[in-house]
Amino acid sequence: MRSYLILGMCGLFLIQYFARLHWLEPVIIVMTLIAFAGSATKANPTARWYGIVMLIVGVTLEWGKGTGFQGISDGISMNLPLLTLVILVPLLSLPLKLGGYFSAIHLFLQGLRHHPRSLFSGITSVLFILGPILNLGSVRMVDELLKDLKLPPALLAKSYLVGFSTTMLWSPYYAAVGLVLYYLQIPVTGYMAYGIGLALLFLLIGNILFAISQSRHPLNMESEATEFTEDIVKGYRTKLLQMGIIIVVLMTTTFVLESLTHWSMLVIVSLLAIAFPLGWGVITKGWSRLIPHWIDFRDQSVPLMNNEIVLYTSAGLLGRAMQGTDFGSGIGWALTTLANQSFMLFAVCVVVTIVAVTFIGIHPMVIVTALVTQMNAEQLGTTNPILAMLLMLAWSISSVLSPVNPLNLMVSRLTGLSGLQVGLRYNGWHLLIVAVLGIGIITIIH
Repeated sequence: MRSYLILGMCGLFLIQYFARLHWLEPVIIVMTLIAFAGSATKANPTARWYGIVMLIVGVTLEWGKGTGFQGISDGISMNLPLLTLVILVPLLSLPLKLGGYFSAIHLFLQGLRHHPRSLFSGITSVLFILGPILNLGSVRMVDELLKDLKLPPALLAKSYLVGFSTTMLWSPYYAAVGLVLYYLQIPVTGYMAYGIGLALLFLLIGNILFAISQSRHPLNMESEATEFTEDIVKGYRTKLLQMGIIIVVLMTTTFVLESLTHWSMLVIVSLLAIAFPLGWGVITKGWSRLIPHWIDFRDQSVPLMNNEIVLYTSAGLLGRAMQGTDFGSGIGWALTTLANQSFMLFAVCVVVTIVAVTFIGIHPMVIVTALVTQMNAEQLGTTNPILAMLLMLAWSISSVLSPVNPLNLMVSRLTGLSGLQVGLRYNGWHLLIVAVLGIGIITIIH
């Protein structure tokens, strides 16, 4: 029943985005609050208490400002576009699963198993491409495909985090990018060149560092040789090419629709997440294969969105409530003063603040929301795309480094290494170089 409530909330939000029905708005708010209450009981303790505290503080601030129920309603609906995207985006993976593309990736990576540098490049490239669509599921999927190869944990820890963290810098299908662009009101086409440029550069740096490490301390790759026939090789290469074309078409469609319609990018991605599997079912006539996956998405994936529902709902309310308060104005004043003194110092402080806060267990979305809602590019003497690059750089670094971040926790569990080993020991140099180079590039562009 809760899954129907959550999906109904997303569906009604999309209808309201276009229809603008006054009577529908309070219905959506009530559904969101019920979804929040139901998810709070099932979320992990950290997300639950941070969410409840942010909700209470947000309500208190809105009431104190005199905005009353209208202000609270506006705050609760603030992150609904983002929450809808997070919930619906996993639907994009259904045609890829059913189309045999994951099997092609398996064969592709197996063919590289005796060449550590090529394998590292292959893993990071696959995560770079699939991360935006499958989210953290891309890491689980790749790990499942590589289990039979028994690869060294060090290689997995480095490749998983280098590959996936770069998607946070550029992809409009990833929630982190969606949140920042949404609050800064930047069209995805106005940011893409910056984001994908940084992402590709950092992907290259990660591969170079691994190549240097491999030359100094070669990894022991123990796996039996498997020969592939020419037909098998040709088959998986065709599948990989098809998958690449599909992803390019999806991305291009997003850009074109945003340019032509000026709809929110979050809404466009949510609509594509629904339309893509439906279109695949029509074209391939594969409804009998698709329906069980729809049911699995409804019954398994949606109920697991507890942390996201709690955090995104409460952070949106708190971020809006802070606007116009003395505390919010103080944050804005401090950021503006620092940026006017030295933009590089401002950039360093933003990155360090976000990394430090997330390291102790606070989701990066919470601190990024608090900062971005108080930032004014004109007062800071810069532009919104520059601020977006800075925030995404900090979010990406913090996700790898923090031992309580979902990405770090997942890689730690999959590799059998501790969170500090995964973040600092095996990716410390990469993060340091990325941070220094990223801040330098952003300052120069600024």
